[in-house]
Amino acid sequence: MMKASIAGDEGAYRRLLEDITRSVRAMARGAFARAGAGDADVEDAVQETLLAIHLKRHTWDPEQKLAPWVYAIARHKVVDALRRRGRRRVEPIENFEEFLAAPEAEDPHALSDARKLLEALAPRQRDIVSSISLDGQSIAATAKRLSMSEVAVRVALHRALKSLSAAWRRSVE
Repeated sequence: MMKASIAGDEGAYRRLLEDITRSVRAMARGAFARAGAGDADVEDAVQETLLAIHLKRHTWDPEQKLAPWVYAIARHKVVDALRRRGRRRVEPIENFEEFLAAPEAEDPHALSDARKLLEALAPRQRDIVSSISLDGQSIAATAKRLSMSEVAVRVALHRALKSLSAAWRRSVE
């Protein structure tokens, strides 16, 4: 059917895509289930696979079997979807206190040393690091409070921590 599709047979192409859709959907559901991700993004992965097949059908070698080519594309699209989705793990919170370590006595000087190092940062970076690392705020909450995107907060945090690392190295030399 793929050869006929490439030659311009629209009916063969429609039937081919229907067959591929059923196979890819089953494969994607299995992969998402094994990853513990549920079915939320399965259809997106299927549609991305079909689009990639449509756009790259000219790269298929008619001397080769079609299924391995299709499954390679599908596998990559499913992996991409799972990466985008991220790993979400749900744990029951009953009796969670049994699993938490008792807090150790904090060194009062450690926090003051950290605050001194923070002075090396620009005000916005200082605010982000303090909010997330010292005050325990989430990236989402910090982003909302500062009217920034979460990605921008992550980038700023990464850069600030890199600057703090350099400042700390200078202070111990």
